[in-house]
Amino acid sequence: MTKLTGWLLLVFLAVGTASAQAPASVPPQAQATTAQATHFDVEAATSAYMAELSPGQRARSDAYFEGGYWLILWDLVVALGVAWLLLGTRLSVRMRNLGERLTRWRWLQTAIYVVQYIVLTSLLTLPWDLYEGYFREHQYGLSNLTLGGWLGEQTKGLVVGLVLGTIALVVIYAVIRKATRTWWLWGAGVAIVFMMFIATIAPVYIAPLFNTYKPLPDSPLKAQVLSMARANGIPATNVYWFDASRQSKRISANVSGMFGTTRISLNDNLLNRSSPEEVKAVLGHEMGHYVLNHVYKGIVFFGIIIVLAFAFVRFGFGWAMRRWGARWGLRGVGDAAGLPLLAALLAIFMFVMTPVTNTITRSMEAEADAFGLNAAREPDGFAQAAVQLSEYRKMHPGPVEEFVFYDHPSGWQRIHRAMVWKAENLNDPVVRSGAVIAPAGAR
Repeated sequence: MTKLTGWLLLVFLAVGTASAQAPASVPPQAQATTAQATHFDVEAATSAYMAELSPGQRARSDAYFEGGYWLILWDLVVALGVAWLLLGTRLSVRMRNLGERLTRWRWLQTAIYVVQYIVLTSLLTLPWDLYEGYFREHQYGLSNLTLGGWLGEQTKGLVVGLVLGTIALVVIYAVIRKATRTWWLWGAGVAIVFMMFIATIAPVYIAPLFNTYKPLPDSPLKAQVLSMARANGIPATNVYWFDASRQSKRISANVSGMFGTTRISLNDNLLNRSSPEEVKAVLGHEMGHYVLNHVYKGIVFFGIIIVLAFAFVRFGFGWAMRRWGARWGLRGVGDAAGLPLLAALLAIFMFVMTPVTNTITRSMEAEADAFGLNAAREPDGFAQAAVQLSEYRKMHPGPVEEFVFYDHPSGWQRIHRAMVWKAENLNDPVVRSGAVIAPAGAR
């Protein structure tokens, strides 16, 4: 989730830029002259777009993204440290005992424990979250939030987490206690259903807690976006923009929701910093996720991973209980005081599965890229958007690096694929009408 003082100004900007941005500038080497219509140099065009970034910009984005590799490891270390603190000091047991003193209802005991756990772990990890989400983002010029604004975002996230996390964990622990042998399978099923529930309600009920969503003012661009949606069977009758610029400088858009809550949204950074060609290219990509059923496929793929994760937790919890259960004061897997151990095991499993989860997501993103190029027919807009994303993504990693750490295709891959698409569609009348083919000598 993206982490209102000037919203009237943002409305003015949206009205002004939704239809008046200048067209995407195409590097000379990426243009196709009339004489070159039968031969377009994909490699030269890709290199031309890559050259739009200065060595300093490349070094900065590389440093930011590569630093994220270490954050994955340190996130695990922090999670394990918090779990050890709660278990090793028996603080988790005292939290459980408090719930048992306050009520005899088992579900309410669990709820009392979970509330304590979420609040306490949020406080314990606050220094690390401050560095990772505030100071580091400001160091690289990616955040627009003040410290007070960032803390406000964290507080709202904490409240959402308390409500949803408590409900989910109360149900999961009830399942664990009921199905003593197959709890890991039923628990995974509850987690999957809850994941679907969040995906359904998030666009309408959760996202507006963090940003203000407004209908995009009528403009030629909005009409083109809705036309593209209708042409691809997307049941959206409006396009929304949201004020992400008060939080971040990142461009983004999405087609989100399930079961009748689908909406097309783009942030004001994309509107204000991008050409109409880029906006259409980005939204074509996002529409690809919807048309290709990536939400449902993602639920299947990540549902399998969740089942495997619960199976790992079942094995790991039993092993840890035999070694340290008595020392930590745990009664078994159905004891809410064991939640720090359960969370630590899940963190270990997901850390090891990083290349797998990234590959699943990256594959779907590549499919959406291909769909978006065919739907929007804006290869240069797509390439320009990839260049903009270089502000916080390393553009040209090695193959192993991309396999392990990238949940999206790299910038170089995206530009190259866009130029391949362009080379294969030079004689398409739609591409021609979009001024992709320039006269000889044009700039």
